[in-house]
Amino acid sequence: QVQLVESGGGLVQAGGSLRLSCAASGSIGIFNLKPMGWYRQAPGKQRELVAAITFGSINYVDSVKGRFTISRDNAKNTLYLQMNSLKPEDTAVYYCRLVVREDVYWGQGTQVTVSS
Repeated sequence: QVQLVESGGGLVQAGGSLRLSCAASGSIGIFNLKPMGWYRQAPGKQRELVAAITFGSINYVDSVKGRFTISRDNAKNTLYLQMNSLKPEDTAVYYCRLVVREDVYWGQGTQVTVSS
């Protein structure tokens, strides 16, 4: 059984920063070898990939490049998303995703609200 628990969301003014965390537990194997990502879903919109990290690469959606940074602490089995220069259009529920072999796991989501 794999569990992902996100935290760090909240309400922030435009231009502010937040850091999201996603703690993984259970039968995840070697954490730093697992593909992981942050997704977000705004009201009325489809869930979209924000940032992804694999053993050898990091990718971001164009709208967050230069503002968001994905990273992970392998000793803590925790994935992070540092979000700077936040904009109202970043408002969404943010989810972390972990792939273990052929299985995909999602966290429960954390709300990020950016006021103008």
